[in-house]
Amino acid sequence: MEITASDVAKLREITGVGLMACKKALVATDGDIDKACEYLREQGMSIAAKKASRIAAEGAAWAYISADKHTGALVEVNCESDFVAKSDVFTALCETVAKAAAESGKSEVEELKAVKTKDGTIEELINAATQKTGEKISLRRAVVQTNPVAIEEAYIHMGGKMGTLVELAAEGVTAANLGEVVAMAHDVAMHIAAFQPPYVRKSDVPDSAVDHEREIIKQQLLNDEKNKNKPEQVLVKIADNKLGKFFEENCLLYQAFAKDPSVTVEQLVAQTAKKTGAKLDVVKFTKFVMGEGIEKRTDNLAEEVAKLSAK
Repeated sequence: MEITASDVAKLREITGVGLMACKKALVATDGDIDKACEYLREQGMSIAAKKASRIAAEGAAWAYISADKHTGALVEVNCESDFVAKSDVFTALCETVAKAAAESGKSEVEELKAVKTKDGTIEELINAATQKTGEKISLRRAVVQTNPVAIEEAYIHMGGKMGTLVELAAEGVTAANLGEVVAMAHDVAMHIAAFQPPYVRKSDVPDSAVDHEREIIKQQLLNDEKNKNKPEQVLVKIADNKLGKFFEENCLLYQAFAKDPSVTVEQLVAQTAKKTGAKLDVVKFTKFVMGEGIEKRTDNLAEEVAKLSAK
């Protein structure tokens, strides 16, 4: 019997097991979905299958930086409870996943799950952790940043509630000044977690976002009675000043540095460059907030009692 992609996808949706394992099960059972489920359970995947329908809205963002500092990975792995998220089993899994992402360069979830480690594929390790903890565990997302002429550094907030990964263009970095450059990059990564800017610099802001903000400012000025008799050029200057404030608030480089508000992040980078003799510049960053956008399960006791009473 021919096994179609839709058959494999259907079995995956039912069981939560990887695509390759689903295909193998369907081949072994001549495409029978029910028998394929039993086959997977016989292969020790029963717990993973039972947990597949649960909502994994807890977990952690985790990072790994290569020894040469040129590659960094940021991943989010989810589970069902904060208790499991703090367990040694889950933490070890997060570390392995982040390292595998950095070393393989794989950031697409399905490709990363297929990456082999000394203890099995990432997907096999996730299934094993699911069985050990009794909770659904899933790899949600990953990003890999690599640049042979840059420094990658990460910051993990509150044990994984948020993670940031920053890339710093770095020319002239030596063994003597590497530590200071990395320390500054770490501070920038921490600042990103604290202030969560959407952009690095003015040129990164989409024209649509600038136009939208300009329209808001324009409307604000028109609604203010004090501006009624002001010349057009004065209003334009006011609008430009307000737009400048928008860039200060939304671009990383122009924000007051979290640990020392007397300087901006841009000035911090410049100071470190001058002190170390290296040429430094923030290129990009990635931020993961654990569980962001995941619908969490809400238990309503009254509804549960009503359901039981109706039985």
